[in-house]
Amino acid sequence: MKAELRNWGEILRTQNLSHGRAIDPVSRWLLIARASLFPLTITSGAIGGLLAVGNPNSRWGCFAIALAALILAQAASNMINDFLDLESGIDSDEYRRVQSAPHPILSGLISKAGLILAIALAELLALGSIFYLTEAQGWPVAAFALFGIFVGVGYGAPPIQLKHRGLGEPAVALVWGPLMVGGTYVATTGGLEPWILVASLPYSLLVTAVLIAKHIDKIEFDSERGIRTLPVRMGVDRALFLNQQLMVLFFVFVICLVLVGKVGVWALLVLVAAPQLWRALKVHSRPRPEFAPLDFSHWPLWYAVPTFSLARIAGALFVLALVLDAIFPLPLG
Repeated sequence: MKAELRNWGEILRTQNLSHGRAIDPVSRWLLIARASLFPLTITSGAIGGLLAVGNPNSRWGCFAIALAALILAQAASNMINDFLDLESGIDSDEYRRVQSAPHPILSGLISKAGLILAIALAELLALGSIFYLTEAQGWPVAAFALFGIFVGVGYGAPPIQLKHRGLGEPAVALVWGPLMVGGTYVATTGGLEPWILVASLPYSLLVTAVLIAKHIDKIEFDSERGIRTLPVRMGVDRALFLNQQLMVLFFVFVICLVLVGKVGVWALLVLVAAPQLWRALKVHSRPRPEFAPLDFSHWPLWYAVPTFSLARIAGALFVLALVLDAIFPLPLG
C-alpha cells in the first residue's frame, strides 16, 4: 500500500510516474484524468464553501455533492481536450503536452473507445449531481453548472475552440473564479451575494497564470500548429510580464478583501507564500534555458513549474485562512 500511496502522491504533484514503478489501477486513472489539476479545482470549490460559513441557509451535504461534481466535470473536460487534440492531430510524440506528461491514448493507458466511455460516465455523474442540486437549491445552480460545462467543453472543442482564439486563458479565469466559487456558494446556500463573485477573483488569477505559463512553455509548438493562445498573440515578453502582474495581483487582491472587511485578518496568511512568489517572478524575468538543467524533472515545462507551485501553496494558505476565520473570527479592527 505504501508503494501505491507514493505513486498517487507523485502523480498529484507532477502528473507523471517515475520510470520503473509498477502502475496500479488508481494511478492509471489519475493519469488518464490528469488529476494533478484536481487540487486547483478543489481549492476553488473549498473557497466557495468556506465563504458560505455563517450563512443560515448553508446545506453542507449539498456542498459535498457540488465539490464532487466539480472534480468529475474537471476530469471529463481534461479527457475531452486530450481526445480532441489527438483527433485533430495536435497531440503527437513531438508535442510538449505529450512530452511533459503521459497522454491517455498515446501512452497506452487506455483505448480510444475506453476514453470515450470514461468521458461519458464522468459527464453523466456530474449531470446527475447538477440535477439533484438544482432540485434542492434552485435553478441558479443549473445556470452556473451548465455555463461552466459549456466553457469547459468549448475550450478545445470545435467550433468554439476558445484555446485557439486566445480566449482560453480568460475562460479559465471565469471558470475557476466566478463559476466554480460562485457556483459552489449557490449550491451550498441557494443564493448569491455579489461580493462572493469579487472574492472569487484572486485565486482565479493564479490558476490563469498557471495556464499562461504552460502556454509560454509551448509557444513555438502552438504557433506552428495555428493554435493562437494568448502568449502566441502577445509574444513571449509581454506574456511573461502579464503573468508576473497576475501573480502579484493575487496578493494585492487578498489584502484588499481584508481591508474592506470581506474576509478576516487570517487571510494575510497567504503572505507566507511570498518566497515562492519571488521564485516564480525570478524565473519569469529570465529567458528559458535551451536545455534542461540538472535534476530538473519537469522538463520541457519551465515557467509553469514555479507558477503551479505558487498556485497550490497560496491557494492552500487561503483555504486554511478561511477555515481559521470560520473557527476563530478575526476581523480587521
